[in-house]
Amino acid sequence: MPGVLVIGSGGAGLAAAIAAHDAGADVTLATKLGVASCNTAKAQGGIQAAVAADDSIDTHFDDVMRSSHDTADPVLARTLVEHGPETIAWLEQLGVAFTREGDGALRVARCGGATRRRLLQVGDQTGLAIAGALRAAVGERDIEVLDHAPLVELGPGHAVLERGGERIALQPEAIVLAAGGRCKRVAAELGELSTNGDGATGEVCDLAVAAGCEERDHDSLQRHPTGAAWPEPMAGYAVPETTRAYGALLVNAEGERFVDELAPRDVVAEAIIRECAEGRGLTTPDGRPAVHLDCRPVDPADADTSFPYMLRRYRKAGIDPLAEPVPVYPVLHYQNGGLVIDAHGATTVPGIWAAGEITGGVHGRNRMMGNSLLDVCVFGRRAGAAAAG
Repeated sequence: MPGVLVIGSGGAGLAAAIAAHDAGADVTLATKLGVASCNTAKAQGGIQAAVAADDSIDTHFDDVMRSSHDTADPVLARTLVEHGPETIAWLEQLGVAFTREGDGALRVARCGGATRRRLLQVGDQTGLAIAGALRAAVGERDIEVLDHAPLVELGPGHAVLERGGERIALQPEAIVLAAGGRCKRVAAELGELSTNGDGATGEVCDLAVAAGCEERDHDSLQRHPTGAAWPEPMAGYAVPETTRAYGALLVNAEGERFVDELAPRDVVAEAIIRECAEGRGLTTPDGRPAVHLDCRPVDPADADTSFPYMLRRYRKAGIDPLAEPVPVYPVLHYQNGGLVIDAHGATTVPGIWAAGEITGGVHGRNRMMGNSLLDVCVFGRRAGAAAAG
């Protein structure tokens, strides 16, 4: 019988499993698909933490609250930012090689909604690097991993998994839910594109609510402002916001700027949607609305360092983003609402903790980019440690 059962193999689940094991618990980690299937690995832009000399915990906190329009839980937001610098150090200890400047200092960029440069990167595959390091750390520990074992029943001290046609009934002392959000399911229902993987269908959150866990902001979903709209093979790809951090511009069909490119995500997304709705956008060859993301002002050296993967993908599709603008339009990206938790990840049902995108309150109704990777690490570790007792 596992002391701690962790549901989900994304950043939050992996961090929770590591923390619970290191706190002395017997840990089992179960995941619906393959253990490497998660949205954490798709997070390209970076991770926020107040590590620069001109930054501070208070400034990061103020940016979170302002970007959330004061809808974030202040206790959770404060917990998130206070643990930022130590989380970066922890990830580096696990082998995450954040991009550094020539003098050895961590390279930081300003992102949407931020008043300081605090976005750390591993090129434009930061989430992939973090997920890989966390999986390696799980593999180095005595943690049982059950892949292709979706959760089908849930209650305090009670969980049933289904694997290979068989049902596995468990009675763990504590359960950590870290199964992500439901954007893929909602996108299918709405006929929209999503940046999420196939596992983002939200049934674990549904099971938790049915088991008595309180939820908040259920209706709050976030659209990534710059989803690729053309060429067709790129449709739904989240063009990294770091393109705008390094000087890319958003322009309408007339070549006119219409929004502060580094405004909070919801402001930028709404501005793009409005520009198209009012007839100032463009139409892709397959009939989709879009505006242009013009990366030509970006220094090629910054592009090669900070978003090389994006350049490779577009060039493979026949477009050079540094030579011509690319069509973009907001795409479903993140579940802001979710299970109510406290600063240690405890839900409102004793014996059940939660972390990551399945929770609500950390980001309020509008998340800043880069804070999701921080969230999964900070609250994944805290929930795992608390669940271990």
